[in-house]
Amino acid sequence: MAKNRSVRIASGAGLLVLVGAIVAFNAINLTEAFGNGPPYYGRTTNMDKWSNPLPVLAGVDALGVLAVAAYVYFLRRKQ
Repeated sequence: MAKNRSVRIASGAGLLVLVGAIVAFNAINLTEAFGNGPPYYGRTTNMDKWSNPLPVLAGVDALGVLAVAAYVYFLRRKQ
């Protein structure tokens, strides 16, 4: 029982770190893409090289949501 509880706590802590990393990844990429300058500085500087970061961020967020959902599913299943 104690081993199972420690694994559950460790995986929950790892999941929190993963969610924090995803939030930081999203914030960094959105700030870089849309910039602080007048209208979307990062987008207008090199318009030919700019790419929309939203599809990649949506994929990363979807994987994060799947990881959280799997964790919650396995927690509910064990009870």
